[in-house]
Amino acid sequence: MTSLNRSSSRQSAVEPGEERLAVSSRQSETLPTHEAGSEKQKLPPILHVDPAGESGRSGIDPIPFLKICVRSTCFVSMIVNILWPFVIPAIVIHFARPDLHVWTFSLNYIAMVPTANLLGFAGGELSKKLPKVPGILLETTLSSIVEIVLMMTLITNSSPSNNLVPVIQAAILGSILANLLFCLGMCFYVGGMKRDEQVFHAAISEVGSGLLLVAGFGLLIPSAYYSALSGSANGKTFTFEQLLENTRTISRATSVILLIAFLMYMWFNLRKNHSIFDEVLELDECADKDRAREMLRPKLTLTESLVAIVIALTCVCMHAVFMVEEIHHIVELGVPDNFMGLILVPLVEKAAEHLTAIDEAWDNQINFALFHCLGPSIQTALMNAPLVVIVGWGLDKDMDLNFEIFMIVLLVLSILVVGNFLRDEKSNYLEGALLVLVYIIIAVTTWYYPNPEEGTTNTQVR
Repeated sequence: MTSLNRSSSRQSAVEPGEERLAVSSRQSETLPTHEAGSEKQKLPPILHVDPAGESGRSGIDPIPFLKICVRSTCFVSMIVNILWPFVIPAIVIHFARPDLHVWTFSLNYIAMVPTANLLGFAGGELSKKLPKVPGILLETTLSSIVEIVLMMTLITNSSPSNNLVPVIQAAILGSILANLLFCLGMCFYVGGMKRDEQVFHAAISEVGSGLLLVAGFGLLIPSAYYSALSGSANGKTFTFEQLLENTRTISRATSVILLIAFLMYMWFNLRKNHSIFDEVLELDECADKDRAREMLRPKLTLTESLVAIVIALTCVCMHAVFMVEEIHHIVELGVPDNFMGLILVPLVEKAAEHLTAIDEAWDNQINFALFHCLGPSIQTALMNAPLVVIVGWGLDKDMDLNFEIFMIVLLVLSILVVGNFLRDEKSNYLEGALLVLVYIIIAVTTWYYPNPEEGTTNTQVR
């Protein structure tokens, strides 16, 4: 029997009052770990439909489908759906008035929010029909598709006359910073508004912070190599061309190694520690103050979830392409490359993920929220960033992991700060507010950071 089924049978064996006492006692104690002598347990089948994800219907019914999508899962997510009227004009203006660059960028930037929100909602509906850990990993991967589409569009459109590599590099680091500082900070702050503190499990926080530190170290190496030797590249025995070629080679080798680390991380989550994470997340569901309402909420069928994902992905891809094509025009108006990549792009591409995580923290599902904050950050560092380097290699583009020293230092320091906050396995609104304030400081500083062609930076001699 799976840990999920065992927990369900235990709950059905007690009276309602005893069940509430049992849930309270479990929350006050250390969250569960398996005994060393327990037998190896059979994992739940991937196509198992969890009771929380059952819709009671099949196929597609247009009216319930639209109502469920509009209502979404929380009030903030429902409010975001007000932005759907921007979707059609954003697509039309790209073809009708290609000369209106600011309007095209702005409309597509806004339109990405409701479409990404639908992608997150449909991914969440589909994930509820799977075991908890594979479901969350699937939901995180679907949200990362938005980021992958943006990066692939940027690297494809990059050229010597329109160098978008600095924007891609800033977007990689900005995505991680947005999740670690802004999203996690908002989760801690919102979750701490109604309670003194929230307790999360070490199995999630320690693995997440440890992997992020390793990923940050891997992303730092090419930049450190370039910066250490840039003063020695005097054109006699060691030229700038050799330095750049060596940096790209190191970046590509590092990318392959980081992808291997990502595969190990997936194996660790899906097989080795699956049952431990499953119990931790199940206890989070028991702590959900909206658990009864969520069980009764109308849900999408499997077919409707897939249809919604296809619609959302189509819209997101179009908006991403149209928005990326206008970036160089926006930069010409005075918006710095680094601010565009580090702040503007990550906030819109991660909008759905952030709304989901903040809603979970509000409902006291802090372990779910941590999964949605740390998981995408790990996926960006270990999969998306290496993937865009390898694709750039195949397209003969000068894409590498030679980040601005300023930005990579921000990333490593942010990982250390977040790891320190996660160490005690507790969170409160003060820690959340401090993380958000740090993110705001970074945003202000990035606005005044010069573009690569305006100063001496790591990308100066590309």
